[in-house]
Amino acid sequence: MGESEGFQKFFECWLVEQKRDLEQLVSAVKTHRQDGRSNTNQGGEDNHNHNHLRPLIQRVINHYEHYYKVKSRYGKRDVIAMLTPSWRSKIEDAFMWIGGWRPSMAFHLLYSKSGLQLEPRLSELLSGLKTGDLGDLSPDQLTRIDELQRKTIREEKELDEKHAQVQESVADASMVELSHMVTELTRAGDETMEEHGLQDERVASALAPKEKAMVDILQKADDLRLSTLKEVVNILNLIQAAHFLTAAAELHLRFHEWGMKRDAAAAAAVHHHA
Repeated sequence: MGESEGFQKFFECWLVEQKRDLEQLVSAVKTHRQDGRSNTNQGGEDNHNHNHLRPLIQRVINHYEHYYKVKSRYGKRDVIAMLTPSWRSKIEDAFMWIGGWRPSMAFHLLYSKSGLQLEPRLSELLSGLKTGDLGDLSPDQLTRIDELQRKTIREEKELDEKHAQVQESVADASMVELSHMVTELTRAGDETMEEHGLQDERVASALAPKEKAMVDILQKADDLRLSTLKEVVNILNLIQAAHFLTAAAELHLRFHEWGMKRDAAAAAAVHHHA
């Protein structure tokens, strides 16, 4: 079994786990609403009434940590398979950033969900009532989120530059010389099996440091994805973190679902016309 097939099986199992996490998060948020406990402290402090959420949030974070740990192991074995994942839909591929979601998307998700939760409860907030969800972020939380967003974007730009350098290295002198030599030998048509084997070795040798550099970039990109998620959760209080992790899981699962349906419909159309 290749690395790609091995990780695909893990990914499918992990999706089942994420669906389970989502169900538990939704249930916890509903329980909070029914209890009517909206006297949540601000500034990321936890209210003792929400302590039942702590183990659930930690478990969800642990599942993300496990995902990236396994991905790192597979990435070291075959980075190309991890950067061109067969287990993702085409539309997910189109929106991917170095083998996954762009870390700064976490802030867009947070602000989008915050706006959606703020709008219907604006009158409650204006009368001084606390909603306790993402529509109720404190000035201190907003400042910390803004600082984290700026830091994340800076780190993304650094990785973009490193990624560009590795991509450009495909056209360095050694690669151009090698491609020219192989073209000349192929044109001459007198290469022996031994020469063919030597060529394959030279190609593998020329690509090896580039693939190694890609392993490092993918690892750094995944580290940034995970650290951004964890740092956002740390700024939020427990019920806000539950809302944020719910929105993140919903978006990931639904986007994957829509993409797979789109691919299946496209494949069915091709089959129908064949």
